[in-house]
Amino acid sequence: MKSSMLTAKRPLSTSHSSVDSKEIKKFQLLAHKWWDEEGEYSALHSMNDIRVPFIRDTLLSMSCNYHLGNPLSGVKILDVGCGGGLLSEPLARLGASVTGIDPLEDNIRTADRHKSFDPVLAKRIQYKSSSLEEIVEESMETFDVIVASEVVEHVADLETFIKCCSQVLKPEGSLFITTINKTQLSYVLGIVVAEKIMGIVPEGTHEWEKFVPPEELEHLLESNGFSVKTVNGMLYNPLWGSWSWMESTSLNYAVHAVKSGAQGQSGPTDAPSEMDIQQRSATAGTAGTASDISV
Repeated sequence: MKSSMLTAKRPLSTSHSSVDSKEIKKFQLLAHKWWDEEGEYSALHSMNDIRVPFIRDTLLSMSCNYHLGNPLSGVKILDVGCGGGLLSEPLARLGASVTGIDPLEDNIRTADRHKSFDPVLAKRIQYKSSSLEEIVEESMETFDVIVASEVVEHVADLETFIKCCSQVLKPEGSLFITTINKTQLSYVLGIVVAEKIMGIVPEGTHEWEKFVPPEELEHLLESNGFSVKTVNGMLYNPLWGSWSWMESTSLNYAVHAVKSGAQGQSGPTDAPSEMDIQQRSATAGTAGTASDISV
């Protein structure tokens, strides 16, 4: 593989929308399969084993209030690119009030249908078929937390996306992102192996050119009023179907950033360390090499 691949520039968008119409067409074909735990989204189901505790434990470490049984009670979360609600539902079960948005109406219909089976979730979650840009005006500084999990590698304009996140997030609010690094290893494992050979995700799900190096993401966040608190590597083991934390960010990684306060002060800095996250949240699965895949 040519080393010049690593210097390929991100495709430029000619619009101010972060929604990529080509990406919408990809996911429309799978809109009815979100809740099939053995299907195309199985890796996202298992990712909840580490991403939900990561979000929960980080927020609890920053708060003096703790509600037994509903630790995120009173927290308003925006789940951007919520799909069928795979992350919205467990966050709502922790007591949060969740708004899930997705530009694909079929995804929202799937999410609405699934939450309707649980009266508690039906009250705590609101889904909207909308892009992030479309809710900015009505939702300025509305949310305590934004989650964008496995989303930024699919947007058309990453800078616009980050700016909009800042606009709808309260001062000192938290932004959680999980995505895929742009490395030769992520191309080999994330696209060639995961899509073309093993079929862990459908072929064509990802475009390597749109993968995001953590350095680029950190720069965009800091340029838009965020302070990056945590960057943790993530590892998927397809043999066990499980995720775990790792030191390297060469494949998947998770970011926690805090929006600056109203007076320009950064938010709390006591987010849990990588070791804390590993102790609290790491799932079973060995940190192998060739058997571990970026998804």
